[in-house]
Amino acid sequence: MSKKIRFEKYESGGNDFVLIDDRKNIYNLTTNTIKKICNRNFGVGSDGLIVLKKSSVADIKMFYFNSDGQPSSLCGNGTRCLFTFSLSLGIVEKIAKIETSEGIYTATISNRNLVSLKMKNIDDVILFNNKAYLDSGSPHHVEMIKDLNKISVTKMGSSIRFSSRYSPNGTNVNFFNKISDKKFEVRTYERGVEDETLSCGTGATAVAIAAHAMGLTTQNEIIIRTKGGELFISFEASDVGYKNIYLEGPTNFVFKGEY
Repeated sequence: MSKKIRFEKYESGGNDFVLIDDRKNIYNLTTNTIKKICNRNFGVGSDGLIVLKKSSVADIKMFYFNSDGQPSSLCGNGTRCLFTFSLSLGIVEKIAKIETSEGIYTATISNRNLVSLKMKNIDDVILFNNKAYLDSGSPHHVEMIKDLNKISVTKMGSSIRFSSRYSPNGTNVNFFNKISDKKFEVRTYERGVEDETLSCGTGATAVAIAAHAMGLTTQNEIIIRTKGGELFISFEASDVGYKNIYLEGPTNFVFKGEY
C-alpha cells in the first residue's frame, strides 16, 4: 500500500469510527486494509470505518464497514459522526441528506446542539419470551436483563448472534434494564465487531421501540444510557408501527492523521 490514507477519527458515546474523505476516488480500500486500519493494536483502532463519497441523489454518500472489513447495514452513530465530519469540511449545511446502503437519511443539529438523525419507520416488532426482534436500520435482538453487570455481553451476545434463529446473516444483540419510565440502560454486542461496543445508535433505537412495544413504558421520548454515555430517542407510535423516529446524541472529533 503506497498512498497514505488521510483520515479523521470521531466518536459518539465511545462508539468510534475512522472517517475517510474519498470524494475524488483516490483510495483503494480493500477488506484487508480496512481490517488493519480498524485494528486497535496495530492500526488506528475503531469499531468501524466510513468512506465519504459524492452522491447524485443526496448531499453526501457513505459506505460503512465494520472492523472485520465487511460492508454493513446502517450505523446510526457512524452516520451522525459522518454528518459532523462533513460539516467540518464545509460540504453540508446544518441539515443534510445522506445516502446510505439502507436509503436516504436526514441529519441535522438539534435544539440541544446535538446531532439528530431521522430513522426509518418500524412497522414490525416481533415479541417472544420477554424478548424482541426488529430492524431499526440494522437487525437487533433485544432482551431484558435485571442486572446488566452480572452478564458476559460478549459470551451471551455471540451465542445469540450466531444462533440458528438468526442464521445465516446473524443479528446485533442488546441487553437492557429499566431505570424509569423514560430511561433505560443497555449493553450491546455488535455483529461485525464481534464484541461489546460502548454505544450503538441503531441498538439504542431498537431498545426504545422494543420497550414501548413490550409495554414497559408509555413515553415517546426515551433516554438510553450506554456504557459510553446517553442517547435520546423520540418517536410516534400507532396501531401500525412507529414513525418519525429520531436518534440524537453527541458526536466528537478525536484526532486526525495518515495511515
